[in-house]
Amino acid sequence: MSERDELLTEIAPAGVIRAAVNMSNAALVRLDPVTGSLTGPSAQIAIELAAELDCGLSLVQYGSAADILAAAEGNEWDVAFIASDPSRADRFSFSPPYTTVTASFLVSDSSPLGSVEHVDVEWVRIAAARTAAYTKQLERKVRNAIVLHTENPASALDMLVSSQCDAAAGLTESLSRFCEENPGFRVVEGTFSKVPQAIAVHRRCIHASTFLSDFIQQHCCAGKPSN
Repeated sequence: MSERDELLTEIAPAGVIRAAVNMSNAALVRLDPVTGSLTGPSAQIAIELAAELDCGLSLVQYGSAADILAAAEGNEWDVAFIASDPSRADRFSFSPPYTTVTASFLVSDSSPLGSVEHVDVEWVRIAAARTAAYTKQLERKVRNAIVLHTENPASALDMLVSSQCDAAAGLTESLSRFCEENPGFRVVEGTFSKVPQAIAVHRRCIHASTFLSDFIQQHCCAGKPSN
């Protein structure tokens, strides 16, 4: 069996790569309102991957990383564009990062919290998506504040809007976009996390794991978009 055939057996057995993308992260993938197609680094890399292997591509949209992880059990996707986090290494193999995104906190305009450093104090309640990679990093850093888990990033923002918490954790770009659309909120200064984004495959996909590592390294060396 040729190398290409081995790869396709693992990540495109029907001749089409099903690539899972996280639609809650607009910095990486978003819907073009004019063309109706998906754009952004994740979508572009998926397109290039399919072209490299000369096979079809289906971009499978999910509302959060948690949804992508849950769908893995049902064999709904072949590759996934998600954060590379050590807590996921028992289930998936990750390529090198193709970009890195940052996470910060959203607060109300009236909040006394001005920077990331101000948030970790005893009376502060932080809402954060339970399975987000940045939440894992946040929990490792927080010493005094209380982390309140939510089902997804949108739920964390809802808690802040309804005054059920003092700050909402999230990806900086997404939080900034929320501020633009919802007056009365702001992103604090600084970031508490840098989250590497990679392509994940099931650990059983040994050939695909090696191929994707080389593919992303070549992609980055070629000077293609990384943010």
